[in-house]
Amino acid sequence: MASTNPHSSTNSSSSSEVKIDVFWHEGMLKHDTGTGVFDTLHDPGFLQVLEKHPENSDRVKNMVSILKKGPISPYISWHQGRSALIPELYSFHTQDYINELIEIDKAGGKKQLCPGTILNPGSWDAALLAAGTTLKAMQNIIDGHGKISYSLVRPPGHHAQPTRADGYCFLNNAGLAVNLALNSGCKRVVVIDIDVHYGNGTAEGFYDSENVLTISLHMNHGTWGSSHPQSGSIDELGEGNGFGFNLNIPLPNGSGDQGYQHAMNELVVPAVDKFEPSMVVLVVGQDSSAFDPNGRQCLTMVGYREIGRTVKKLADKHSSGRVLIVQEGGYQLTYSAYCLHATLEGFLSCPDPLLSDPIAYYPEDEALTVKVVDSIKKYWVNNVPFLKQD
Repeated sequence: MASTNPHSSTNSSSSSEVKIDVFWHEGMLKHDTGTGVFDTLHDPGFLQVLEKHPENSDRVKNMVSILKKGPISPYISWHQGRSALIPELYSFHTQDYINELIEIDKAGGKKQLCPGTILNPGSWDAALLAAGTTLKAMQNIIDGHGKISYSLVRPPGHHAQPTRADGYCFLNNAGLAVNLALNSGCKRVVVIDIDVHYGNGTAEGFYDSENVLTISLHMNHGTWGSSHPQSGSIDELGEGNGFGFNLNIPLPNGSGDQGYQHAMNELVVPAVDKFEPSMVVLVVGQDSSAFDPNGRQCLTMVGYREIGRTVKKLADKHSSGRVLIVQEGGYQLTYSAYCLHATLEGFLSCPDPLLSDPIAYYPEDEALTVKVVDSIKKYWVNNVPFLKQD
């Protein structure tokens, strides 16, 4: 069908056969992260205008809006999210940690759990909605009602570890969904995380598991304190039975579309092909974009669209097309929504973009990224048992 949107191109009728189930609940907007200097919530006293915390409700309002009103809207099926039940949280998090969050909420909230991560009144209810909505999105796939589910949620989750909050995250939405899949009969699940920051919480939760392959492509930022002790380096490979099943791909700043696609083709695709997952989870953050205040990776809509296409091909090959997409970061209000649109376009297999890029192209130089990816590939072949050459 041809879109009437002036910024769109004609797409193929084959994409009309694909539907994306989007799971969303407005209650997640009640998580108020406050204002200050970036994410510090600090008022230095000499600024007339304080900015909103980067993880604010406006960012997801634009994401909801572009999916409802943009040219991708005919391919979207909307579903109401739900709150997670407390016992459901114990599949990933410890009871002591969950009790701590409950007690903070009962006391009225207003507690900073780590830098930039504050539980305010309304935050706990929003976190339960984010977790439950992601579980519902995964259940939709497990029950055979759809093959592609997108959990449009906040607060994000991939930094939340079994015992602590971190990086704007309280509950690990993707991690809970992975355990639901495993407990429902899926033998192997792969998590591909393209948020600009290391998915350390998800990695921590499955660090000793051989049934979950966690792959994280991220800016080479290292550890940022006691709440985030993991560095995201290539030698954090897992432990015990899980050794070799946590694969980190720290990329140079400015890797861009071609650099990311090189990493996908040379590292992610071969690893997933060897692992042969029965379920695919894509953890997506638009903070890897060219204009995000929280990242420096220079991805554009072109890059996100190609990542969507690549993950769709992997899902078609290994999991009968079944893939859960979970929202994480993305803090440039306009461009994050456009990059989300492009990512989901990739899952529709349209030959031409539905929506063109509204911002001038950002120059990139993939040469350094190619060298880094090649060095990571060599390290994996020498150190990761299931990836070693026969």
